[in-house]
Amino acid sequence: MMAKRRALAALLLTLAVAGCGRSGSPPVKGPKAELLPHYTVAKEINLPGSPVWRRAKSRGHLVVGAKEDQPYLGEKDPATGVYTGFDIEIAKMMSASLGFDPQTIEFKTIASANRETALQNGQIDYYVGTYTINDKRKKLVGFAGPYYLAGQGLLVRKDENGVGAPQDFDGKRVCSAAGSTPYQRMEKDYPKVDMVAYDTYSVCVDNLLTFQVAAVTTDDTILSGYAAKVPDELKVVGKPFSKEPYGVGVPRSDTTLRFALDDAIETHEKNGDWKKAYAATLGLSGRPAAPAPPIDRYPAS
Repeated sequence: MMAKRRALAALLLTLAVAGCGRSGSPPVKGPKAELLPHYTVAKEINLPGSPVWRRAKSRGHLVVGAKEDQPYLGEKDPATGVYTGFDIEIAKMMSASLGFDPQTIEFKTIASANRETALQNGQIDYYVGTYTINDKRKKLVGFAGPYYLAGQGLLVRKDENGVGAPQDFDGKRVCSAAGSTPYQRMEKDYPKVDMVAYDTYSVCVDNLLTFQVAAVTTDDTILSGYAAKVPDELKVVGKPFSKEPYGVGVPRSDTTLRFALDDAIETHEKNGDWKKAYAATLGLSGRPAAPAPPIDRYPAS
């Protein structure tokens, strides 16, 4: 059994990054490119008040931070270098609304713990990758949106029974990503849980499949993607125990860019792009689309 689990763990890591199946692997539903909407590139847009936009205009394309190991949200094919998933589609919508061809985006993988630094030092123009909006982060970066509302959940092995709440794991090892909101919440609200942190959730899932941790905790959107990859081995349990509004991260001082992205999110929600992109990506994990949350539009500070 352990050998089988280790083989599945290795396979899941491959699938999580590649986003594609191979002969003999568990059924995999990759993002359906043929169902994705076409995003019309805005013409004659000009944002002189945005340092990020001016820099991108001079460069000729946008540089966007993303995740590469989150099924149906942000995945990178190691063979082609192509990123796919719902967050990737959100990034493309934003690009089109800013006047840049989405196909020219340069995606960069940025770990959860490094997002603020990447935005502050100009390594990326904006970030789209299950990035929860909260007051603490607003002191460091800006947020457009939210464009989706998730909730923290728990992923366990399929044969695990009698668990469904964070306190069920008191004295047990639970894994999450370093620097993430779910990790911080568990440490604060459930101190009896033995938290383990890694740079990526795919490593957490590897540890779960090989019995090194009892559960993985993060947003239910992310967990549903992993469970959908190997449904005979993993399952999401319990009810969400938080609200996680996903936003597009931008440099804190660039309010012109933030407001433009707020408008872009609203436009793509109203014209149907958001719904079509969801159905072709995250919707394939079995999660029905929830109503898009109201955009925050908090004032400049």
